[in-house]
Amino acid sequence: MIVKKFACALLMAGVAVAAQPALARNNIRVVGSSTVYPFTKAVAERFAQANPRLPAPIIESTGTGAGMKLFCAGVGPNFPDIENASRRMKASEAKACAANGVTQVTEIQVGLDGLALATAKNTQLAGVNLRDIYMAIAKTPFGKPNTAKTWKDVNPKLPAIAIRVYGPPTTSGTRSSLEDLFMEPVCATNPGIAALKKSDEAKYNAICKGVREDGAYINAGENDNLIVQKLEANVGTVGLFGYSYLEENASKLKGVAINGVAPSYETISSFKYPGARALYVYVKNAHAKGIPGIRQFLAAYANEAAWGPSGYLIRYGLVASPTAARNNAATIARTLTPMNFGVLK
Repeated sequence: MIVKKFACALLMAGVAVAAQPALARNNIRVVGSSTVYPFTKAVAERFAQANPRLPAPIIESTGTGAGMKLFCAGVGPNFPDIENASRRMKASEAKACAANGVTQVTEIQVGLDGLALATAKNTQLAGVNLRDIYMAIAKTPFGKPNTAKTWKDVNPKLPAIAIRVYGPPTTSGTRSSLEDLFMEPVCATNPGIAALKKSDEAKYNAICKGVREDGAYINAGENDNLIVQKLEANVGTVGLFGYSYLEENASKLKGVAINGVAPSYETISSFKYPGARALYVYVKNAHAKGIPGIRQFLAAYANEAAWGPSGYLIRYGLVASPTAARNNAATIARTLTPMNFGVLK
């Protein structure tokens, strides 16, 4: 009976339904960003307490990119209902969604975050600029092999500390933010390289977004808490992760100022901090008709008591979106207004 209801709901949504397994899900399943994970998990815990007759939502930290692949793979109980994302959906991901029948998706901005550069409190490195970061971790900065061994090699004003940066993998939305917010803006100041974006985009991306593979940049996986542990145990190393993990570990770590601005709630909310970024959840509209509790879950998320400036998610490190953005997102969450895939890049 549950399967039949789920299939009927999908047909009403205009989605072709393949043969379904013997049993459908009746619990919400969320995948995606490790940055958004703590916020969605906190909402899920309160949702479960308030709705004891519904199974607790399953929240998985897979990384934004890997989560998008799961989310866009199809419609039905075998596929996730919601995707956490620390960057906006890409046009290529929307194309994959559409190809698999995932044509009605709602995008909800749940708040803001900052891509923080952090280190142990007794590390001498206190501040860098965007050019320093690019020159330290790019594989071929401005098209030349990277031979820098220390931060002093990058900038004579910086200490002679070996460049060892723990950061996210290519499947992570945080990695995309690193490329888009910290690396590409510096690389694109070179007119010749900027021109490559039209003539040879693959080469442009390799120069502007490719990171070192010689040990200076260490892929630390999707577990941001592991990066925190590495920084604490290895003085002089730096790490890249969401601001919430820096705030949670403020007794052990310090934020490294970028362009003279340290990561904080105030600098992120004002977008003065160069690493400020929006956070999203994506909802499969067809599933809102077949999986119980999705609308109630979104209502619990899109609530001033949760994501507002005084909401409980602020204690977990979320930075509240501006009032107009929150109000707009709350309306979208309530109406499940589908996004326009055509605006994506």
